[in-house]
Amino acid sequence: MKKTHSPPTKMALSGGSICCRLSLQRIGLFQHNWKSTGHYFPNTYLQSRLSPCRQYKASDSSQGIGRHVSSRLQVANVKYENFLKRKLPRFYKLYRTFTEGFKLLFQDGKEVSRIQTRLVTGKVTWEDLPYREMERLRQFRRDLIKAIPLVVISIPPFANYLVFVLMYYFPRQLLVRHFWTPQQQLEFRGFYHCQRAGHTGAVLQGIQDTGYQVKDSRLQSRLQDLCTQVQNGAHPKVADIHGVRALFSGPPLGMKRMNVEHMRHICPLLFLTPRLPGFLIGRRLNSHALELLLLDRALRRLGHHQLSDSELKQACYVRGLNSDDLDANQCREWLSQWLQVTAPLKGSEGSLLLHSMVLLSANYPRRFSGQ
Repeated sequence: MKKTHSPPTKMALSGGSICCRLSLQRIGLFQHNWKSTGHYFPNTYLQSRLSPCRQYKASDSSQGIGRHVSSRLQVANVKYENFLKRKLPRFYKLYRTFTEGFKLLFQDGKEVSRIQTRLVTGKVTWEDLPYREMERLRQFRRDLIKAIPLVVISIPPFANYLVFVLMYYFPRQLLVRHFWTPQQQLEFRGFYHCQRAGHTGAVLQGIQDTGYQVKDSRLQSRLQDLCTQVQNGAHPKVADIHGVRALFSGPPLGMKRMNVEHMRHICPLLFLTPRLPGFLIGRRLNSHALELLLLDRALRRLGHHQLSDSELKQACYVRGLNSDDLDANQCREWLSQWLQVTAPLKGSEGSLLLHSMVLLSANYPRRFSGQ
């Protein structure tokens, strides 16, 4: 019998196919390493396992250095503050006021930026803002306008030294409220209120003189009686003010019908300069009246009983009342009456809102007329 042998070609083919597969796998690994790193190394797998360890150690080391530097700076700052407190107590007081002021200003800036983002993206409208956010925007804008001259002065080289001197000697004129001490806040608020209170008589006299132009004898009589009450030291009722409401939306006391001289006496009530052309004064008064009207609407939505004592005093002060000498209950009573006066007012009746700053604040907290 002849022995049959399997053809050697099949074994060769199978061996060749195995070699081919191994070559293809090697080529694939080479391509993968080439694409990921640009080079091929036999110990690529080992390097990929070791590199995260080196990265972790480097990042951990940098964080440790950062924490060490931060802790050393904090220690140095504490030593510096203790030195100032012992050796230079007056300068330390000024230093603390400025550092705390910058913190408060930075916090306000962040909050205002967040509110402005919501307004720009259309998530909320100005009319729908909560009271506290609307008040924060209003106050921050006024602070920013006041800070612009100081920023301009500090632009030239080495002018910052002059700025510090000016800030020290003229804090009321140059600094915003964040950098005032509590004593300075009371002092400066009293100073500004005395300035606007000095125009109360002129505003009342202007209302009385304008009242003679009213053709309706009944409205003329009501307006004259209202002015006489306030001039004689009485505090008017809400009904007395609403009784002459029609005269403040059209002639002769409407926002677009008042004479320029009368508007100049109203400007200090809102801490606005009267040294502008008449048409600009009218626009600014109308803008601030609408702003106050929207604030009142937001405050009614919130409820004035939700305000803290400091917020309550600030709300009364903005509306013409010197609230620093009053307690919280008196402020709450006055603010409640103010909101009753402005509740039915429309945008075209902003003049009555501005004149109410004099009518309601001139004699408070004296007794109401007729009581």
